[in-house]
Amino acid sequence: MGMLVEGKWQEDGSRTKDGRFIRPSTTFRNFVTADGAPGPTGKGGFKAEAGRYHLYISLACPWAHRTLIFRALKKLGNVLSYTNTEPLYGPTGWEFGTAQGGMDDEVNHKKTLAEIYLMADPHYTGRVSVPVLWDKKQKTIVNNESSEIIRMLNSAFDAFTNMRADYYPAELRAEIDRVNDIVYPTVNNGVYRAGFATTQDAYEEAARGIFQTLDMLEERLAKQRYLVGHQLTEADWRLFTTLIRFDSVYYSHFKCNLRRVADYPNLWNYLRDLYQVPNVAETVSIDQIKRHYYGSQRHVNPTGIVPIGPLLDFTAPHDRARLN
Repeated sequence: MGMLVEGKWQEDGSRTKDGRFIRPSTTFRNFVTADGAPGPTGKGGFKAEAGRYHLYISLACPWAHRTLIFRALKKLGNVLSYTNTEPLYGPTGWEFGTAQGGMDDEVNHKKTLAEIYLMADPHYTGRVSVPVLWDKKQKTIVNNESSEIIRMLNSAFDAFTNMRADYYPAELRAEIDRVNDIVYPTVNNGVYRAGFATTQDAYEEAARGIFQTLDMLEERLAKQRYLVGHQLTEADWRLFTTLIRFDSVYYSHFKCNLRRVADYPNLWNYLRDLYQVPNVAETVSIDQIKRHYYGSQRHVNPTGIVPIGPLLDFTAPHDRARLN
């Protein structure tokens, strides 16, 4: 795995410390707002406008998947365009093209996502990650932090859609943030901490933490339909993109094999419930997810062989409505 250093690509093996995976911080932290005023971080000047912004995503990546889900839920298809990378890494990371089910870059006509980062900053140093929220007008990256992009999509573009669902309502924000603060380090990032660990202690610490949280969530979901009660919120969608990948990838590829999501009655029903929300299934590509993880991460899976299973039916009926 590599990164850009002063605008030059180089291979890098420094993503672990004491055998523990360290996720680097994202760099671009501006916000699109309804009137162009500055957001919680960064500078202003990014006013919500139909057609002005573009998402660079990968269907394989759970962080990018969040943003595609919010684009679908908020019905922003005619407001915000997107480009999906090919699932397999190239020599400099994510690439554009149609050979593996990806898309060409019709906005900037580049071959790699690294070139998009260098358009924003020719001397950029850091990871070349998805998602990227791109401003076509200023020709720069607005933001590459998925948790912030979904909050922009939740409300900043409301003038351009009749979908008024609010996934971060003021009265639930404290509890949403509390749940996110548990789920992110132990589950969302926990699977990577287990999969990329280079010592037994680091692996077991991360893996056991995953299942401690899943056990807690299983109990929580026995009493309520969603993570924060009877209303779908951002917290559910942030968990969803990890759960949808768990049995197909993280269970085997990242050695998170104490239990499958399918072994948890409430979590498995809950996962199917979310998958069956209108327009969500179209954002899921198990094929590209498996191609990316098993085929690109050769330090974990040296042969690059992609397994044929498991068989999972996310369309099977669920019984979650009884908890409303």
